[in-house]
Order: sequence, then structure tokens, then C-alpha cells
Amino acid sequence: MAKSTGSSSKLLWLMILLVLISTAAAGVAIYMVMNDRDGQVGQGNMQGQQFERQAPIFLKIDPFTVNLADDDFGSRLLYVGLSLKTGDEETRSVLEEHMPQVRSRLLMLFSGKQAGELTSPEGKRRLAAEVTAALSEPLTQPQPPLDIQDVLFTEFIVQ
Repeated sequence: MAKSTGSSSKLLWLMILLVLISTAAAGVAIYMVMNDRDGQVGQGNMQGQQFERQAPIFLKIDPFTVNLADDDFGSRLLYVGLSLKTGDEETRSVLEEHMPQVRSRLLMLFSGKQAGELTSPEGKRRLAAEVTAALSEPLTQPQPPLDIQDVLFTEFIVQ
């Protein structure tokens, strides 16, 4: 009987020792993980301080309807609304001040198109590039160069 008590006592001590070692290992692992997170958060804050998020500048152009050039299906219409993303407030201001000229240029550009040219995604991309080119021509003299970064179609119906 003394033999079995001694081996169970050794087993108990061995289990206690294993529990203590595993607890210590878990504590070290938690400490290392938390320490790594703090380092990453600190780096994220430094990056956030270096790069300030700049709000985009948009100019909304009210939707309008244009007669498209006749095609095989006869007379067609385009209903389009768009917004321009500008690189600076000065570009937005110049375009806004000359909105009648902007709308006129867009109407002239759109009315020369056929419906088949505008229905594909590639056709819309080409049209956006043409809008940028049409609006990049000076609206007044002297005029600073305009920074139009993107043309966003918000409404687009070909009928």
C-alpha cells in the first residue's frame, strides 16, 4: 500500500508541475500577443498622422435629356445625370460658375452619339473620357488648368 501512495503522490506532483508550466507558458504567449498588438496600433497611429484623409470634391450636374443621333431604330433619347470628381476646390468653383457653358458642351457632345455607342461599359468609359476632354478646354480667359479626375454617371437611360 505504501508503494501505491508514493507513486500517486509523485503523479500528483508531476501534474501540478505540468499545470504550473502550462500556465506560465500561456501567460508568456498572451503577453507576447498583446505586446505585438500594441506595436501595430502604434505604427497605425503614426501612419494615420502622416497621411491625412482628404475628402473628395464632387460637382453634381443636374440630369438632362438629349436626343441622340438617329440610328437603325430611328430617334432615340438619352437621360443622363453625372457628377464630376475634381482635384481641387478651384476647379469645382470654375465649373460651377460656368455651368451653362458646361451643360451646353455636354449636350452638344451627347447629341452627336448613337445609342449603340453608349450601351456598353466600354462605350461609357469612352464617353467619360470625352466629357473630360470637352470640359478641359478653357471656359474663360484667363483660366487656370482644370483638374477633373473622374466622370461619374449617376443616372443613365438610353431609350
